[in-house]
Amino acid sequence: MKKQVEDVIVEEENARDFVTSFARGLDVIRTFTRSKPRMTLSEVAEQADMNRAAARRFLLTLVREGYAELDGKFFSLRPKILELGFSALASMSLPEVVQPVLNDLAEKLQESCFCVVLDGDSTVYIAAAKSKRVINASIELGSRAPAYCMSSGRVLLGSLKAEELDSALENIKLEQITDNTVTSKLKLRSAIRDARTKGYAIVDQEYEIGLRSISVPVADRGGTVIAALNVCCPSPRYTMEEMLQKVLPALLDSSSQITVSLPH
Repeated sequence: MKKQVEDVIVEEENARDFVTSFARGLDVIRTFTRSKPRMTLSEVAEQADMNRAAARRFLLTLVREGYAELDGKFFSLRPKILELGFSALASMSLPEVVQPVLNDLAEKLQESCFCVVLDGDSTVYIAAAKSKRVINASIELGSRAPAYCMSSGRVLLGSLKAEELDSALENIKLEQITDNTVTSKLKLRSAIRDARTKGYAIVDQEYEIGLRSISVPVADRGGTVIAALNVCCPSPRYTMEEMLQKVLPALLDSSSQITVSLPH
């Protein structure tokens, strides 16, 4: 009986510490993605699963504070929003360890290289290195992309425990971003399982036509997957087979370098 009372007290204290309005405001921010950078009030409300009045209050607060802007009937985030993530990124040791390895990898492959982490159903780019080529994949640090159609996302989803993956797949909304995008949860689960089994994932123009990507997991010293290394390149430069033969070995080697360089 005493244990039950203690559990109730802890639950009530946790509830008092939770600010629902703040959490819902973050939900509004997360509705904006690369595929949906500008949305109407109705679209934001639908994506955030809230009524229009609540969505309007959050959006207008973001506009007033300089984190969003309103152009006619369309809302969009402003660059200032990145400030919310920069302090967190700057405090992480992982980007500091990853960056020199990424630089070497980009120099070797002459392609854009990235380090990515999983945040909910999105991938977040925490480090990047570009090649000297004129055409590079352009992705800003701190930007997000849907995990389900990214090679890095499938690698990271594949590292989840069974119950975590089930929950993630249950909540993911699959959208047809390109003609190649996998929109079947059965096929997505199969692709994630393949990524876990093979130790890499490759995606062919599912997020953007003309762009292929390949990713491998990055583990800490204890073997826990903490990130993914990703190489993106225009489809004319590499066939799928060439990516496996030329890019994958370099990615795996770079992943190993990062693991041994991480602090104990």
